[in-house]
Amino acid sequence: MKTTLTGLATAAIVAAGAANAEQVIRFGHDNQTDPFENPAHACTAVFSNLVEAETNGSVTVEVFGSNQLGSAAEHVQQLQDGIIQATLTSTGALASYYPRIDILNMPFAFSGNAATYAVFDGPFGGALAEDIEAELPGVVVLGFPDTGGFFAVTNSQRPIAELSDFDGIRIRTMTLPSHQTIMQSLGAEAYPLAWGEVYSGLQTGVIDGQMNPVPIISFANFAEVQQYMTLTNHLFSPYTFMLNRAFYEGLTDEERDVIHRAAENCVVASRGLSRIIEASDRGLAGLMDQIEVTALNAEQRSAMAAAAQPAFQAHVEENMDEGAQELLQLFQAEVEAANAREYFQ
Repeated sequence: MKTTLTGLATAAIVAAGAANAEQVIRFGHDNQTDPFENPAHACTAVFSNLVEAETNGSVTVEVFGSNQLGSAAEHVQQLQDGIIQATLTSTGALASYYPRIDILNMPFAFSGNAATYAVFDGPFGGALAEDIEAELPGVVVLGFPDTGGFFAVTNSQRPIAELSDFDGIRIRTMTLPSHQTIMQSLGAEAYPLAWGEVYSGLQTGVIDGQMNPVPIISFANFAEVQQYMTLTNHLFSPYTFMLNRAFYEGLTDEERDVIHRAAENCVVASRGLSRIIEASDRGLAGLMDQIEVTALNAEQRSAMAAAAQPAFQAHVEENMDEGAQELLQLFQAEVEAANAREYFQ
């Protein structure tokens, strides 16, 4: 009997230990849950697969997309509170918790996608991650995935090729002050509007246009209610991939190594899918059959940059703290260096 009871107790302890050893990452985001259609979910799918495989199931991932657990802004609070353990958040959603993220909205900054990778994977990305962690208690930043690429502008009034073409056009923006500043500096009328109201606003004429990456313009079916699109490439706003710090610190060293490798692959997956969508019939190629597309030449883009960049700089100096201004200086230096690089040169 004694031997039997000892065996049962040992089995119970082993079973309890096994249960405690399994860690679950509840991963919330606000995008559709198709890894072949959406960069955010491609990121989470790759992350989940690698984490579960490389930890032999000691860490599992449950993904809740399409705002199942609340809005993107609510996900940030849930992450800090430990309700969820991971999220991808846009600059707009993060700004209310970390206002310095607005410096990423420097207009007409990058020469191309490769430059964005160099900046967010390099010294600036590291400095930004450290600053977010210092300002937001309870989070660990794992990287900066792609949201879909550079922003384009659509509208229902006329083709936009010259700076003067923006005059009087009502462009929907996020509630970020920098987005409003940029559109106003170009001559447009900035019109902040919740995402869920954008399509109906375009359809009814409450707004004339909007700005988003090409894949989002395609997925949202904006070509149904817009006649013109300009490839301005004026903004690039990555996601911020964050993990709950208490959860992270509860992992073993080996599990944390897996988390970082999986996060890196998540970022790469988001970028790869974004570029594929842009080039497919779900992106620019498909939109060109539905909407009149204008690509800016260097002179036109320079004129727009000359109007928008000083306005953005003044906005930062007038409305943001010294820490934000220091980060912006580093950002500008790293962007300049990245833009000057040539592939394999």
